[in-house]
Amino acid sequence: MNIRIGHLYPDLLNLYGDRGNIRCMMKRLSWRGIDAELVEYKLNDKVNFNDCDIFLLGGGSDREQKLVCKELSSIKKDFKKYVEDMGVVIAICGGYQLLGAYYQMDDESVEGLELVDLYTVQGEGRLIGNITIKSDLFDMPITGFENHGGRTTLGEGVTPLGKVVNGFGNDGNSGYEGVIYKNVIGTYLHGPLLPKNPQVCDYILAKSLSKKYGKDIILDPLDDSAEDRANNYSQALN
Repeated sequence: MNIRIGHLYPDLLNLYGDRGNIRCMMKRLSWRGIDAELVEYKLNDKVNFNDCDIFLLGGGSDREQKLVCKELSSIKKDFKKYVEDMGVVIAICGGYQLLGAYYQMDDESVEGLELVDLYTVQGEGRLIGNITIKSDLFDMPITGFENHGGRTTLGEGVTPLGKVVNGFGNDGNSGYEGVIYKNVIGTYLHGPLLPKNPQVCDYILAKSLSKKYGKDIILDPLDDSAEDRANNYSQALN
């Protein structure tokens, strides 16, 4: 078995070590004897959504989001088809905001990919700090670090990734964080996210393998004692 991971615009969307999510996925595949290949797409590169099994859309500042906005509009149709066909996507912070219809800043609106029914509006002040959420998908709490000025609102009936235990989440008020739609996970959690949350990582990997090979794939368990300690330590910081 093998997996190809596409990293969209790593030169611009790699805030707070989001590239570490790629390394985590590749390492956990390697430990199981599964080949992994990384494909990096930079601005003006042609993105072929048939070539990869997972796509990472990382976080970036408002400036970087504006720079990639035009590029994203050119791939919106193909990206939407990939998502609706159960393609696997992990979108972090700025990448999460770009999943929706738009990100409204003080002076302008950044058009999103319209992959998920959500939108983001810049609020007063930033929501910063360590965060823990509880998701029905996982036994282990999800931990990370958030730092965002945008407040994200999910459409009616859209499923959040989890409920905030400590921290701010999508908007500081709703009590929810992130989004899950088909095989797409969007979240504000940096850190990077996956090394401290191995269950989330394996969920993404299993979904991508199952789609690629047309059958349910159950991953062999790993010794996650170090990851468990990191997760517990992150929870204790809240």
